[in-house]
Amino acid sequence: MKVLFIHAHFDDYEFTAAGTFELWRRKLGVAFQAKVLVCTDGRAGHHFRTREETGRIRLEEQAASAAIGGYEFELLRLANGQAPREACLQVTPELLGALWKAIRDYEPDYIFCPPLGSDPLAGIHNDHETIAEAVRRVAYMINVPHAFTPEYPADETKSVPCKVPVILNVYDGYMFGANAYDFAIDVEAAFPAIGEMTWCHQSQIVEWLPWVGRHNMAPPASLAEWMKTLRARFDRKNRELGIKGASAMEVFRVTAWGTVPTMSQLAADFPNMLPTASNLAALEERLRLWSHE
Repeated sequence: MKVLFIHAHFDDYEFTAAGTFELWRRKLGVAFQAKVLVCTDGRAGHHFRTREETGRIRLEEQAASAAIGGYEFELLRLANGQAPREACLQVTPELLGALWKAIRDYEPDYIFCPPLGSDPLAGIHNDHETIAEAVRRVAYMINVPHAFTPEYPADETKSVPCKVPVILNVYDGYMFGANAYDFAIDVEAAFPAIGEMTWCHQSQIVEWLPWVGRHNMAPPASLAEWMKTLRARFDRKNRELGIKGASAMEVFRVTAWGTVPTMSQLAADFPNMLPTASNLAALEERLRLWSHE
């Protein structure tokens, strides 16, 4: 099992999919490989640190989280060697090419990425929306070997097929009013690990998020205080999505951007899938129609 998480920022992974990846790691051991691909330089997300200092600290924080979570971390680089700029990310040939190369080099079974907003009344984070659109636009090109050879030269007379993964959308806390899901994973057993990984991002949860607003949180003074705040975030998400119970849940939507899975494949691959979700029947029918059966 190889999975690739693609998102805009340092810490987006921990708040949306870290529990599911942790359960996979515990279940599959060395048969599980995971990579987190961050697609911006992280320099804009602070209010008293310089851009250069913020970017350096966020790299260090993500590396610390990766050491706890047992996943590989990579900062996306464009063909010119630079990381895309945070806060003003746009879909460009350079961004599409970099994503295309990163996906083809890794050949994951599953890609996790942010959702693409469709409701004009819903809130968005620009960088999240751009990465969602970029993954969607590049998905068909994953197995098109000459799509970005101007940026990444290769022998165009010799090509081999590249695996096209299943592409799933994660929950987006910035997309107020428009979040939805196809299936939920009970990650309560991984909640302590999620807490430890998120706690690595001190520049964000202690400094930036309480300052920037829209998060309704006071700066946590300890890991124990942060765990209470993290629990409240999971509870709020459950209420938003109509999920009953007190367990921490991570939710996902299945797209037709890449390979279309079967319901039996998802049920076999994903640990702790919530069996009582009322929308599983609708998902199964959608997958059947997408597969042209």
